[in-house]
Amino acid sequence: MNNQTDIELSGPFSARDSSGHLRDIKGIRIFDEGYGMIDVYVDFASGFEDDPLHEDEVLISGILARLRNLGYRGPDFGLADAGLQDDGLIVLQAPEQFNDFAASKGWRNLAEEFADDDADLAPDSSPAALVSALEVSMLLNRLRAH
Repeated sequence: MNNQTDIELSGPFSARDSSGHLRDIKGIRIFDEGYGMIDVYVDFASGFEDDPLHEDEVLISGILARLRNLGYRGPDFGLADAGLQDDGLIVLQAPEQFNDFAASKGWRNLAEEFADDDADLAPDSSPAALVSALEVSMLLNRLRAH
């Protein structure tokens, strides 16, 4: 978790899995910017080899409990793409309600920034702009008639 593009949401803690084993977690992190859907990376202190901990609902509940203790309010997470799961790493996909919490920790929603850029390019539909466009259109029609 020393990457400069990461935001650390939680430092080390432990959570139990469904077999009762206490799992040491190094931390929970996200990337500092993204396009709306946030992948949440849970780094473990040791690998879990063939143990499919990314499917362990008890362990995932313990991770979510940690995030809720840190201030997240919202629905449970889903599992991110299976290709992202690794030995010693669980990747969860946060629901949209997580975005406000992530933003409070420094995350930037690039989708909103691009939406703002698109809004600048959109035609002005205010009444004054519509009247002005109508006046220009009428003037052009008069010029064409002559």
